[in-house]
Amino acid sequence: MAYSLGLTLYNLSGRRELAALSDRPPRPAGRLVWLHAPSAEPARALLELARRLVEEDGLPVLLTCPDPLAPRPGLVIQPPPPDTPAEAQAFLNHWRPEIAVFSEGELRPALLHEAVERKLPLLMVGGRSPCFSKQRDGWYPGLMRGLLGHFRAVLTLDEPSARAFRKAGATLSAVEVTGKLEEESAALPYLEAERDSLARLLATRPVWLAAALPEGEEAAIIAAHRAGLRLAHRLLLIVVPQDASRAEHLARQMEQEEGWTVALRSEEQEPDSETEVYIADSQGELGLWYRLAPITFLGGSLAGNGCLRDPLEPAALGSAILYGPRPGPFGTTFGRLGAARAARAVGSATDLAEALGDLLSPDRAARLAQAAWAVASDGAEVTERVVDMIRRVMDGDA
Repeated sequence: MAYSLGLTLYNLSGRRELAALSDRPPRPAGRLVWLHAPSAEPARALLELARRLVEEDGLPVLLTCPDPLAPRPGLVIQPPPPDTPAEAQAFLNHWRPEIAVFSEGELRPALLHEAVERKLPLLMVGGRSPCFSKQRDGWYPGLMRGLLGHFRAVLTLDEPSARAFRKAGATLSAVEVTGKLEEESAALPYLEAERDSLARLLATRPVWLAAALPEGEEAAIIAAHRAGLRLAHRLLLIVVPQDASRAEHLARQMEQEEGWTVALRSEEQEPDSETEVYIADSQGELGLWYRLAPITFLGGSLAGNGCLRDPLEPAALGSAILYGPRPGPFGTTFGRLGAARAARAVGSATDLAEALGDLLSPDRAARLAQAAWAVASDGAEVTERVVDMIRRVMDGDA
């Protein structure tokens, strides 16, 4: 009775939601797996899960996520429908999935209720805490408990998360602590021949990188490099500006005000033994610079509007990470890196200079980079288990 009342109240609260566009892309042929992520960050793990299902099993996969995601081969990416009974029915009528895998803990009651009515198997992975979407948060008696009871498995990140799901109504035997899933690799591509050539040029010089550097943080990077040069006179700074048009102006400023020797990638100059700053205009080559620089500062995180690059990019390519107090959309990722002592947080330009000086000790940078790489590559066993669980459910063995 409480569940029915809660669902009725929930559906009444959603009457103002806009209808979804009716021109959904065609459903791919075959047995479809449906994955749902509440935002772009947890979608990373589902993208890796989807890749495995597409490449190893030849299964078409639908991934719903409210945030925009880049296209992937063999994967249909769509925003979730408005969570109303009519839209839920239209969505499931069109896609006809054979299994639904939700992540983090977000529940969409109208959609899940319709899935339960159709006896669609439900799994929860990467569970943190059960919740309704932020737009529809509220008190709906019995609704969360009734929905969670239909999940065949609830795989959580840790024991506090498991307790939260049990308390909210998940079947006790379904809840299990497994840890995080493996995420889609953040390693950016680079040409090994180019890396090898530049590595020979740089030889044993200490190198650090300012990635996606906004104009507002240029002064902090200049001050940190000035301090770093006092500790290591052969130190090379590689700068990748957020705005490529800033490259020439920044080069002139550094030459005139600091007296540094600056080379520009756009003019096909190379960082020779006298070069103190190398400005690489395009963010399209960040994979190369992460690979060459043992230390990376992530632009936008100190005085900008938030970190502009995924911190797992340098982590996956072995570069120690420096970042400011503004994580932007990567708060969860920075939280994981911080918990693993896999990144160094700085609160000001002065802190940045001090942290850079500390990491110029190769063993300290290496420890930080190794810990970051472990975070970036964690979760393979959990993903393998979820893939196996999906296979068994679809084959009728679970």
